[in-house]
Amino acid sequence: MSESRYRRTSGAVFNLHLHFVWCPKYRRKVLVGAVEARLKELLYEKAAELKTEIEQLEVMPDHVHLFVAVPPTDAPQHYANQFKGYTSRILRQEFPDLKSRMPSLWSRSYYVASAGSATPAQTAETFCSADVIKRYIEEQKERG
Repeated sequence: MSESRYRRTSGAVFNLHLHFVWCPKYRRKVLVGAVEARLKELLYEKAAELKTEIEQLEVMPDHVHLFVAVPPTDAPQHYANQFKGYTSRILRQEFPDLKSRMPSLWSRSYYVASAGSATPAQTAETFCSADVIKRYIEEQKERG
């Protein structure tokens, strides 16, 4: 087993990645400038607290892509709620304009997909590898 590919807890060896996408309420383009920079800081802070590792992150003006390696101890909903709740609370405190313009920072919904490492026998049609997702997220800024 490649050490960089697998993580361990006292009871498990795992390679579990989740790709999250979520949007501000009404898909408003508020994730720019200082808000964008602070959001990135907060996501890294929360990731460390949750014992997860951000593999890829892209903040677009109207949505967030977060690709994170997680332990198999909690459901994806837990991580989505933690990242969204933490960032919403602090950003709305630090940027009062967000509070006055929107009833809540994030929409209730989000997208999540799981990914691991593909073997040579697996194809893009049958398996969404971590590398494919990371490349997709990297290309988001270019797509505008």
